[in-house]
Amino acid sequence: MGVGGRQFVVYSMTIDMAKPLAMVLPIPVAEGSDEKAVRFIDLENYPDFFSDLNAGFPKPDTRHLLETLSAATTSAAVTLAVVQVGNFEASFVPTVDDFSRLDERFRMPPDLFAKMPDYRHFGFAVFKLKPGAQTVHPMAFEFPTSLGAQVFFPTVHIHDGKVHASAEFDHVLYCQPSGATLLKLSTWAESPKTAHHFVNVKKSAGLVLAHEHCYKHEMHGRLPNKDTVLEVLKNS
Repeated sequence: MGVGGRQFVVYSMTIDMAKPLAMVLPIPVAEGSDEKAVRFIDLENYPDFFSDLNAGFPKPDTRHLLETLSAATTSAAVTLAVVQVGNFEASFVPTVDDFSRLDERFRMPPDLFAKMPDYRHFGFAVFKLKPGAQTVHPMAFEFPTSLGAQVFFPTVHIHDGKVHASAEFDHVLYCQPSGATLLKLSTWAESPKTAHHFVNVKKSAGLVLAHEHCYKHEMHGRLPNKDTVLEVLKNS
């Protein structure tokens, strides 16, 4: 979590694509958030962010792999801004209705969210990915969250416009609790040492607290196809 009701998200993966695709990450933005509400963070100079995080835990990491969403084309309206963030072009889509304003390379099938009513009040961070086999350097951003102190991970899978009840996962999640908020971390592994022992805190652009422990959770195999939310246990 950041300050002022905001949350950080960092995302990376290993992938092999035959053509350019758009990675679309749904995020539970606070009501009334406009297209400037999300701050994209450039981590191009810290490609080892996740391997460094993994170094704080005894078990070896799995490769990061996520299904992506291909960009569909629909009619144009007043387009949203596209910004350069390291090796990516990125945009923030404030609401489902704003997808028609997105650069046409990044658009999604217009009927997709009729199948996903829970995302009606979400916003969407969109990243264009280049074709070929690659380990994508970390994509990072900060957004105003509607979930209070709960920590949100965009883990839902959608491919070719189809929504399935379950999906194959090969994910490793990391988090850091902050302040007095206690999260439900009973199934998460805790790093034996605090973050500054294994993460380059300076290169992390404020995304890592140097003197706090990190937590890790692995998700593998066929699992319910949904996003992951760390709930608050209690406040001290």
